[in-house]
Amino acid sequence: MFSRVSARKLGASSAAVLAVGAGIITALQLREPLHAEVPKIPDISQFKRLPGRSEIITKLKAGETYDMIIVGGGATGVGTAVDAASRGLKVALVERDDFASGTSSRSTKLVHGGVRYLEKAFKELDYDQYKLVKEALHERKAFLHIAPHLSYELPIMIPLYKWWQAPYFWAGTKAYDFLAGGENMSSSYFMTKSRAETAFPMLKTDGLVGALVYYDGQHNDSRMNVGLAMTAVEQGADVANHVEVTNLHKGADGKINGVSVKDLLTGESWQIAARGVVNATGPFTDALRKMDDQKCDEIVAPSSGTHIILPGYYAPAKMGLIDPNTSDGRVIFFLPWQGNTIAGTTDAPTTVMANPLPKEEEIDWILSECRNYLSPEIEIRRGDVLAAWSGIRPLVRDPAAKNTESLVRNHMINVSPSGLLTIAGGKWTTYRQMAEETVDTAIASFNLQPKINKCVTEGIKLIGAEYWHPLLYISVVQRFGMETDVAKHLCENYGDRAFVVASLAEETGARWPVRGKRLSQSYPFDEAEVRYAVRHEYAQSATDVLARRTRLAFLNAQAALDVLPRVVDIMTEELGWSRQKQQQEWNDTVQFLLTMGLPALREGITRKQVEAGESARLNSANDYKLYSRADASAAGIDEERGLVTAN
Repeated sequence: MFSRVSARKLGASSAAVLAVGAGIITALQLREPLHAEVPKIPDISQFKRLPGRSEIITKLKAGETYDMIIVGGGATGVGTAVDAASRGLKVALVERDDFASGTSSRSTKLVHGGVRYLEKAFKELDYDQYKLVKEALHERKAFLHIAPHLSYELPIMIPLYKWWQAPYFWAGTKAYDFLAGGENMSSSYFMTKSRAETAFPMLKTDGLVGALVYYDGQHNDSRMNVGLAMTAVEQGADVANHVEVTNLHKGADGKINGVSVKDLLTGESWQIAARGVVNATGPFTDALRKMDDQKCDEIVAPSSGTHIILPGYYAPAKMGLIDPNTSDGRVIFFLPWQGNTIAGTTDAPTTVMANPLPKEEEIDWILSECRNYLSPEIEIRRGDVLAAWSGIRPLVRDPAAKNTESLVRNHMINVSPSGLLTIAGGKWTTYRQMAEETVDTAIASFNLQPKINKCVTEGIKLIGAEYWHPLLYISVVQRFGMETDVAKHLCENYGDRAFVVASLAEETGARWPVRGKRLSQSYPFDEAEVRYAVRHEYAQSATDVLARRTRLAFLNAQAALDVLPRVVDIMTEELGWSRQKQQQEWNDTVQFLLTMGLPALREGITRKQVEAGESARLNSANDYKLYSRADASAAGIDEERGLVTAN
């Protein structure tokens, strides 16, 4: 037995040893941070001032000769502008409508290599398909690097209802991981049935044996598009929306040397000289090609894809789902996005139009396929569809190929005899690679002299990314006194420019929140975003704001209609709209919302009716069946008469 003195000595010795050991460990650990990295708070006065749209228009009218004029403000067009301008070329870009007004805002919102394309590559022993997936996986990594505030990794579940599927899909997802190599995201893994039920509680469990989970990227497509456009301006490009090309000009040698354009907001027309013109107009590619040569063959085979938006409770906030084997062999995604759930897509031949209308049978098909994977206890209804839209994917034929009837697998670059450079096809994930190849071709074809010979866009972060940090929103909350979900939304959509948006927010006069006024009580969009969109992102119409700067039109068409009066008022303050212009904006936006899933019975609705709350009223039991999120009886419908008896 030890004496008390011995115990004290032993205790002192042990304490000394522990102290020395702790000191050594502490000394070693101090090389690493002891807490999470504190985000740097941007000084908004140091942000580079970019020219406004009116200044850009003035520059485009100045009579200077550009190295290239890019026609089209979608992902490919603005990506090409960033690449060319960053190499020191003098670049102009014009877009007839708005940035991302077409296909680039109507995607599945994925940044992916294409796990289903990899399956095809192995099944068909197709090396070209394999190579395309590998290239897309590289671009996926670059995408998330240059726009970390707008893109992120998302786990996607493949539910398994037969045991033989487990080794098959496990091998496929592991091959997907392996192909990405050092640029892979988190690794795929197998989930037991119980874990799958916990991760995706809405999943149908009858016959479920487990699940495979792999990772891909997700993004906010139109905000990415707008971010690229403004980054191109930051790099020195002159970029303008709502400016239409009306004619191509050719010199005595028959080569294109400029364009005639028209500002669709003012009606003014003028000419712009250039050493070359790039056609990046997506589904409208053939229209510009025929402006160059009326006899040229059409190369676009347009295909429509419909998506629907459901309430957020239909999917976990951080887990998506893919059905690789639908009833007709197509693939369908079921993904969380911006607080709601996105489901799609369909794939059907179509004709080219500006704002295609989603077909009711396509909406029904998506709902039917979703029901196959959701628990029978969850009734997914037509009335749960908050928004629906159709996008046109421009599949293309290569006019230079021997077999001009076959569609190219990815994208195609063609230079006509007169020098019109056309870039078409491809997908969002590979926009940067497409832009690089386009600029390389333009340099050779137009005999340009760039200051930098190679593409540098893998290292150019988008506007908003410089000070981005996952915890940046806390600084917004603390500095401006904004609600947490609003601050988080601003940081995840504007990056460090969230501080500029927040600085434009109105004071509430309340103890909390100190600043900020929501556009809609159901979503974290702030009125300050409308002012920011006009002042800093060239928004010129209510549709520009509701569809492409905020995403409210894509998330909830009815909510977008409800906030339209306030959006028109704010834009009137910013742009000085006349009463006639305000009414035109109202009419145009309502027509647009009809293509986003707003019920047809809302056509012709007036501002007075919306402000009186009549936009939420349904007039028959059939309308309730189609559009209401509540049962007819609970909502106060007399089903025999088909009339509203209470709201």
